Amino acid sequence: MSRPTSLRLPEALRARLDDESRRIASAPSSLAVVLIDEGLKMRRFGGIVFRDGPTGRRAGLASGPDVWEIVRDLKRHGADPDSDADPVHLVASETGLAPELVGLAADYYATFPDEVDDRIAADAGAAEEMRALADRRERMLSA
Repeated sequence: MSRPTSLRLPEALRARLDDESRRIASAPSSLAVVLIDEGLKMRRFGGIVFRDGPTGRRAGLASGPDVWEIVRDLKRHGADPDSDADPVHLVASETGLAPELVGLAADYYATFPDEVDDRIAADAGAAEEMRALADRRERMLSA
């Protein structure tokens, strides 16, 4: 649910908002909501940035991969009943990231789990589609 909020923007800022809205074909109010949301998240989790991609904007480490990629790996290690190792340190050693950065991604996930889980699910779905396409192509070429 949303509610109206009035903001007074300096003229130069309003002009930049309008220009960017036209560039990405979005309403200024929609863009403002996205930017405020992302700005508050980045302010709370220093080191997190938002980047564009084919599936939309997503949270990532300023100096590393997307948050969802780190969380996916943390979940994989956390689900291993045969391992006593700390998933944060395992992912850090696998990726070359500092444990603090892996922890930052975990903290972001703890606060915004739906956002990250949706991205993980989208990636799994895209991977499954690619496997199915490759199987169909292989069957067609071998027939």
